Amino acid sequence: MARGYRNKRRFSQGSGEEDKSSFWMSYSDLMSALLLMFALFLTVSIMDNQSSIEAKDQMIEDLIGVRADLIEELVSAFEDSALELEVDEQTGAIRFSGGVFFDLDDTEVSETGVDYLEQFIPQYIGILLSPQFREQIGQIIVEGHTDTQGSYIYNLNLSQNRALSVVEIILDDDFTDFQHSDVLRSIMTANGRSFSEPIKDDEGEVIADESRRVEFKFRLKDEELIEEIQEMMR
Repeated sequence: MARGYRNKRRFSQGSGEEDKSSFWMSYSDLMSALLLMFALFLTVSIMDNQSSIEAKDQMIEDLIGVRADLIEELVSAFEDSALELEVDEQTGAIRFSGGVFFDLDDTEVSETGVDYLEQFIPQYIGILLSPQFREQIGQIIVEGHTDTQGSYIYNLNLSQNRALSVVEIILDDDFTDFQHSDVLRSIMTANGRSFSEPIKDDEGEVIADESRRVEFKFRLKDEELIEEIQEMMR
């Protein structure tokens, strides 16, 4: 009886050790599987992120190429123009001195300003909305800027009203006829910037006459998409 009991006890102890070993093997297998799944998920995430980065980089390269080509066209078209304007070779913005369109503290476009617009707009819009660039243009912006005299709010209203007056002239039914004029109502906007971006000389002093100005800018459609992608990837 004693021998049978001891054998039975040994058998019971051996069975418990086997169960415990089996449990830890199962737990180890489970952890290994989870670790493998995590590694696969991390790899896929890295690959997806890399693909997103590459796609964004390619989009930026394409966007830079379109902007560079468009700026080159604008510079070429207006470099010998008799109109008093400047083309920013970095951004493509076209700048007119404020004195061209408005008298001091006035928001009504002068006769000279209307004449300038009738010469400038058909050529400018003809380039932006040509077959080469039309699908890329998201917005055409008319910006009003002031010097630093007076309050910010006063100049904000002044610059906004001036930009709006220019747009009203361009979109008026009596304005000179030009190609793509029907498209402008959906993509042209007027912005007032007050004195937030004054023109300064080499010593950092504000040049009042040059700061009082109207600028024409364009925005490409993909720029908004790239900004959204950058926000998502931060």
